[in-house]
Amino acid sequence: MDDDAMRRFPVPDLDELPDDLRERIEDETERAGFTPNVFAGFAYKPSHWRAFFDYHDALVDDTDLERHEVEMIIVAVSGVNHCYYCNVAHGALLRIYAKDPLLADQLVANYRSADISEKHKTMLGVAVKLTERPVEVGDDDLQRLRDVGFSEEAVWDIGAVTSFFNLSNRMAMFADMRPNEEFHSLGRERRD
Repeated sequence: MDDDAMRRFPVPDLDELPDDLRERIEDETERAGFTPNVFAGFAYKPSHWRAFFDYHDALVDDTDLERHEVEMIIVAVSGVNHCYYCNVAHGALLRIYAKDPLLADQLVANYRSADISEKHKTMLGVAVKLTERPVEVGDDDLQRLRDVGFSEEAVWDIGAVTSFFNLSNRMAMFADMRPNEEFHSLGRERRD
């Protein structure tokens, strides 16, 4: 694992980790072709690593949102929060899942000017509001999501993904997690 995965805390050695963490990290490394630094960084505290990735997996596996919609939320929220790690890593995932090499850059800069549907602008508007001004989120925001076609479960999922990645952004910035170089170029080629 990359010792530079994060700069403010030590990155543990893979062979010193509990078996379940080591196996999951090895599986992810084999699947991706590299070890995403978030796996290495959160391994600093194994109990937190397990909770973090269990909730992450639930959010992406048990959702009424499309995978690219999940990544759209993550990228827009990470852009607002200026989270370097998540902007780059989830920008790459969004490019891959949306099959769009430009979308992530648009969302990081300003989702309002991105080439997306009104439905997705509404989704990201609520996610950004929850990120910047959570006390102002009200019933009318949830109704707007329903009005543009999101199911009740999807409305919940929008809030859950937004909230979780606000936590993730803050931890990544607190620890100074660094994105892997590989993420910078993933999904940049146009696929038609």
